[in-house]
Amino acid sequence: MTRDLTQGPVGGNLRRQATPFAFGLVAIFSFEAIDLFFISQLGDAPLAAIGFTLPVIWLLYGIGIGFEAGAASCVSRAVGTGEQTLARRLTTDTAMLAALVALGLCLIGLATIGPVFGMLGAPDSLMPQIRDYMSVWYWVAPLDAALWTCLASIRARGNALLESKIITLSALLNLVLDPLFIFGWLGFPRMEIQGAAMATLVSVLIMLVFTIWHLNRNLHVFANVIAPAREILDSWKHMLAIGIPAIITNAIIPVSSGIVVAMVAAYGVDAVAGFGIAMRIEPMALIPFYALSAVSSPFFGQNYGAQRFDRLVEARRVIARFCLGFGLLLAIAAGILAVPLVSLFTDSTAIREVAVGYIWMVSLSWGAYGIVMSVNASFNGSGRPLPGVVISSCRVIFVFLPLAFAGRYLFDLDGLFAASALANIVVGLAAFIWLGAHIKTSAIKWTKPDGSR
Repeated sequence: MTRDLTQGPVGGNLRRQATPFAFGLVAIFSFEAIDLFFISQLGDAPLAAIGFTLPVIWLLYGIGIGFEAGAASCVSRAVGTGEQTLARRLTTDTAMLAALVALGLCLIGLATIGPVFGMLGAPDSLMPQIRDYMSVWYWVAPLDAALWTCLASIRARGNALLESKIITLSALLNLVLDPLFIFGWLGFPRMEIQGAAMATLVSVLIMLVFTIWHLNRNLHVFANVIAPAREILDSWKHMLAIGIPAIITNAIIPVSSGIVVAMVAAYGVDAVAGFGIAMRIEPMALIPFYALSAVSSPFFGQNYGAQRFDRLVEARRVIARFCLGFGLLLAIAAGILAVPLVSLFTDSTAIREVAVGYIWMVSLSWGAYGIVMSVNASFNGSGRPLPGVVISSCRVIFVFLPLAFAGRYLFDLDGLFAASALANIVVGLAAFIWLGAHIKTSAIKWTKPDGSR
């Protein structure tokens, strides 16, 4: 179940870990695109309603990813130093804490649907559909947080294949349930937009139960749930040292997306619907970068724990080469495929123009954004979460938002989208330089006067 990432070719290790994880993400994001296609068959209004929900959903996902990052970092470093008992304790306690925090956020979300989405600019005409969707979807958050945290602890042990299988099964199950709940096929009640959320809730619940059962019965990665309070609190403290900064890092992007949605809403419901379509297509293009960042954390964690800094230097080079090369290919593909892809979801010219304009503009910076994601994950894996917070905060507060307000004022939506692309490029370069300095400083710190470690 566990793979030693401190041995073997660096590029080969990253590729072997990222490839199965990427296939799992293909399943997840392909489902989301198909999910959006089903919703689009209900009309433009449900499509716009989903556009308004995305920043809130991403915020909750971002918080869950923070716990996932904390688990991946702490467990991988424990594995790297041979502390298997600590790794099991961290796996158990992190999953519990992630579920509890997400449950609290779920209850807060249910009580604030009206004010939150009103603040995002949702018109009263869309509020019933937003309420139908989010009143069910909010319950996905605690289940999803627990599931992904458990899977991150497996990835931290160098096993990305199992995680890929589980998330692929979850996506396929969701895909089967979607038309049953949305359109009322095979005698199921027709729930329309609420049915999309119900399909997600049921599929995640089933896969969480299966995952916990499998990991506990066959792989024995959990510690006893009942433990002294001090032991659990120590475990939480250990994980939260990485998790809290990672949560902040991952929450910044959805918050900025919420600001963008509010800006886009000024151009009408069709503009929000177009932006929502682009936001579902973009993650599919970014799958290789998500996969690379997901495996960068355990790779850096194990090698940092083993003080293999030469491998970290090589990993940084591999990450940059891949992100820039593949990013160029993506930009070319986006220029060719944006119009036919967007046309699958809408016949409206106004909606299509917004979605295509975003993809054409921002795709030029996807490679740089891939570097940002992998650098943040690498810092987390090596036990240094604060740089990720600084990188993400500076990208939004000091680079993107000033450019966004200026770009929107000068060039309307095109200027807003150009600001996002420029922010990715500037911050990607800065993040790459910072990671190199961190590796060099760490190597010097751990080198003894005789040159040994």
